[in-house]
Amino acid sequence: MKRWTTVLAAALALAAAAQTNPTAAELWSWLLDQNFAERWQHVPGEPAGKHAGGPPHGAIQQIFANDVAFEALAQKRFPLPDGAVIVKENYDAQGRLYNLAVMRKVKGYNPEGGDWFWGYFTPEGGVLFEGKPALCVGCHAQKKASDWIFSGQE
Repeated sequence: MKRWTTVLAAALALAAAAQTNPTAAELWSWLLDQNFAERWQHVPGEPAGKHAGGPPHGAIQQIFANDVAFEALAQKRFPLPDGAVIVKENYDAQGRLYNLAVMRKVKGYNPEGGDWFWGYFTPEGGVLFEGKPALCVGCHAQKKASDWIFSGQE
């Protein structure tokens, strides 16, 4: 019995470590399983579908939120809860998808950065950068009052 208890404790510790130490590869796999572009809603306060964007993201963008993020954003509850995910599809001026910027709230991951894990991907899932990239954290820091979120804010 003691051995099973030890195995269970080790498994729980690994699961907790995975939660606070996410990887872009895991996030991409999860996004594919979610079929976010078909099943998730657009961020409240943002136009539905593709719309004009700007630097550092694309000339055209489309922004999706999972249910956790959508409900909190719709009620303007900040900070967003653990598990909130926002995906921004970035398109060039000709309408070609060239990358995806993803924010995932992970409790305890990065308290100095709002506990956001960032992943930046090619359309095929190649990781351009991940984690706590200075570019993302530095820019989004100006929106600390709205939990580091630009989307859906008046």
